[in-house]
Amino acid sequence: MAGIWAAVRTGDWLTASRVRGYSLVVLALGIVMLVGLAVSGDGLSDYQGRPLGTDFSNVYAAGQWVLEGRPEAPFSPALQHEMEKRIFGTATPFYGWHYPPVFLGAAALLALMPYLVALVVWQAATFALYLRAMRAIVPMPGALLPTLAFPAVLINISHGHNGFLSAALFGGGLVLLDRNPRLAGWLLGLLCFKPQLGAMIPVALIGGRKWRAFVAAAAMVFALVILSWFVFGAGSWSAFRDSLEFTRTVVLEQGGTGFHKIQSPFAAMRLIGAPIEVAYAAQLAAICTVAVLVFILWRSEVAFALKAAALLAGALIATPYVLDYDLMVMAPAIAFVAAHGLKHGFIDYEKSVLAFCWIAPLVSRTLAEIIFVPIGLIAIVLFFGIVLRRVAIDRAALPPSLSRV
Repeated sequence: MAGIWAAVRTGDWLTASRVRGYSLVVLALGIVMLVGLAVSGDGLSDYQGRPLGTDFSNVYAAGQWVLEGRPEAPFSPALQHEMEKRIFGTATPFYGWHYPPVFLGAAALLALMPYLVALVVWQAATFALYLRAMRAIVPMPGALLPTLAFPAVLINISHGHNGFLSAALFGGGLVLLDRNPRLAGWLLGLLCFKPQLGAMIPVALIGGRKWRAFVAAAAMVFALVILSWFVFGAGSWSAFRDSLEFTRTVVLEQGGTGFHKIQSPFAAMRLIGAPIEVAYAAQLAAICTVAVLVFILWRSEVAFALKAAALLAGALIATPYVLDYDLMVMAPAIAFVAAHGLKHGFIDYEKSVLAFCWIAPLVSRTLAEIIFVPIGLIAIVLFFGIVLRRVAIDRAALPPSLSRV
């Protein structure tokens, strides 16, 4: 037992050959599962009667409403479900549309294509952006395989979701922050299509005095809001505002999505039966703690890779609504810390925590459903903690004039 614990502490067990081996196994498993899902279906639906690419169905249905001249309709659960049943059949489950109107344009463009073509185009295009961002963070040939095999990739593809885009915009924006702050700000501003992931971005940019990026991000958000207001009408924004009540009460508080799928402090409390008030208190404490730590960290002089990793993990902790496919955002976070470790050496437990965070999406939903343990959240918190520990160690090695906040 002592030998096993020592290996976990040093991370010596995680050799390059084992990284390749584990990645190949997970990648092969993912390919088999995806092929099985595709061939076992009937038409546009899988063997369980769900649309192929499940959650992409709500994007496509919303786009169809836009093409029919009713951009406010996706925000009505009844109308959205009506469109989904019209496209995929009367037995189709309901997949809600919870995005702001800024995302309706992309949905409409995709809805111009046949469904399966749109699904492939969406996943392929955003996956390419994800790979490009990851390549920029860790420009090493050996990083490609674990990037491809990251289990959240499988989850994202099977759900037809937008995790690739979130990871690409977040990771790409951060890696460009010093070199091209205006472009970085625009990329980070585009995350407003999924606003729950962006709450910590202004905290970090203000803390780090990244004013050009902050202004560019704010300008991008403002431009998208105004553009969507004119293109889709004020009614779409009113409908979005009204739909937030359904999202809050049914999807989040009552667990309409399933508490085992959500990887947040709020959902963890609800998963074990805590009252809503306790869940909100836990989430508020997490938000405040992360905001303070991210601000302090970004105001300091530690390595940028650690700042970026803390922001990415902190963004996931700070939102009450983050599903297992949103763990795609952990890919650039892991990459930033891995790149820093490869350059400066790894500290105790760092490599083992990175490995745990890498594999966690594969089992997070299942274990939460069966034994009520939120593995995804535990992985994110452990990752945030190891980044803070690395920050403390690195700052201790800095000259006193640079280690002050």
